[in-house]
Amino acid sequence: MMSTQSQGQSTSSSIQKHQFNQKSHELLSCTAKSPSFSYVHLEVVRSSQGHATVTETDHLQIRSYCTSALQQSLGATGVAIPIDILKVHDNQCWLRIPRQDLAAFSASMTAWSGTRNGGEQSMLRIRQCSDWLGSMVGAEGQDKLWG
Repeated sequence: MMSTQSQGQSTSSSIQKHQFNQKSHELLSCTAKSPSFSYVHLEVVRSSQGHATVTETDHLQIRSYCTSALQQSLGATGVAIPIDILKVHDNQCWLRIPRQDLAAFSASMTAWSGTRNGGEQSMLRIRQCSDWLGSMVGAEGQDKLWG
């Protein structure tokens, strides 16, 4: 009898020790299989008489270029695509758009011939597209790695 009680006590004490040794507990686990948004990294390319130039752009120019490209390609449906401008730096910008509109958006940007103001032509070039912003961050200069 004595041995049965000691076994029960040792089992409960080992459970208590195991609980104290565990430092973290998983409260919630979530897997995002299909994100709501996609991200696009665009570059504004300006050329005057065949020479490419890098000049700063602002949010209004980016919005205007995107609206023009979407209007030309998709009409009113394209203009209705919501675009969030996350960051504009020099001639590059990062946008957030609904995931289901990524194909239509990228096709419109690719097909757009740009604008011409005087002797200068401005066009948009897609550098990257992804459903995950983290996969695009830090990828600067990868195109020069093997060139």
